[in-house]
Amino acid sequence: MTVVFFFLLLQTSMKQLITILGPTASGKTPLAAALASETDGEILSADSRQVYRRMDIGTGKDLADYRVEIDGTPIDIPYHLIDICEPGTKYNLFQYQQDFYDAYQQILERNRQPILCGGTGLYIEAVLKGYHLSPVPQNPELRAQLEGKSLEELTVMLEELKRKNGSVMHNVTDVDSCQRAIRAIEIESYNLEHPMPLRELPAIQSLIIGVNIDRELRREKITCRLKARLDEGMVDEIRTLLDSGIPAEDLIYYGLEYKYLTEYVIGRLTYDEMFRQLEIAIHQFAKRQMTWFRGMERRGFTIHWIDATLPMEEKVQAIKALM
Repeated sequence: MTVVFFFLLLQTSMKQLITILGPTASGKTPLAAALASETDGEILSADSRQVYRRMDIGTGKDLADYRVEIDGTPIDIPYHLIDICEPGTKYNLFQYQQDFYDAYQQILERNRQPILCGGTGLYIEAVLKGYHLSPVPQNPELRAQLEGKSLEELTVMLEELKRKNGSVMHNVTDVDSCQRAIRAIEIESYNLEHPMPLRELPAIQSLIIGVNIDRELRREKITCRLKARLDEGMVDEIRTLLDSGIPAEDLIYYGLEYKYLTEYVIGRLTYDEMFRQLEIAIHQFAKRQMTWFRGMERRGFTIHWIDATLPMEEKVQAIKALM
């Protein structure tokens, strides 16, 4: 039985995937957990950094959000695609797509409700559309050619490759370091030369829910959450990862909290510089997430937006009414 036929068979005979997306700090995970508790559901994470073990505070795993109370009894909602690889490795879109389908298949086979939840728009779109991807090996020759080029030069090269490929991968505003840009160029170059997919995977029909949060409220929540995570020991988490032997540049590669806190720990930034630059970067990241989701709508996805400030029960009931 082919992969495509098998998944089409599962999709026609079992529960439709529900996708809950939204920008950082919009309350996606608690909503997904509340919905799962009422629909016999399991959650598939769509977060490109929560796949890494021991990177907990900085990635905002908030695993307590997967525990809900039903009639006074705490219930743990099953979740997938969190803590599945080691820090320092370069997990990628191809690996996520494969891991998603494996977990998704198992959830369907158990006749449970699959709920995809996260803010990495590229990961969400890749599995819903069934992107045809292949694993991309490192290209030492290409890397040697690109070494020493500025981020601006690499960005121009990446844009040209994306144009040739007709690619929506590697949002340029997310490629915020030379290391990330070189890897993106490596992937786009490989895909240009090897257009045939290694493993075809089908598109998935999904009810898509967007959590809509007012811009000013989002900014307020991001700042409060950043302060709380620093109080919870985010700097110590970075120091522990560095002490375990993970190179600083590998942590910087992961961006946002890991980029700025690592630069603080190794002395490149003062604490105030780190906080100010990181706060700005997270606000910009949330804005880019919304830009991606609006782009999904232009690319044909229907997203049902729900006000983040509604009571949880109202949000859950609104989603159930759409199912």
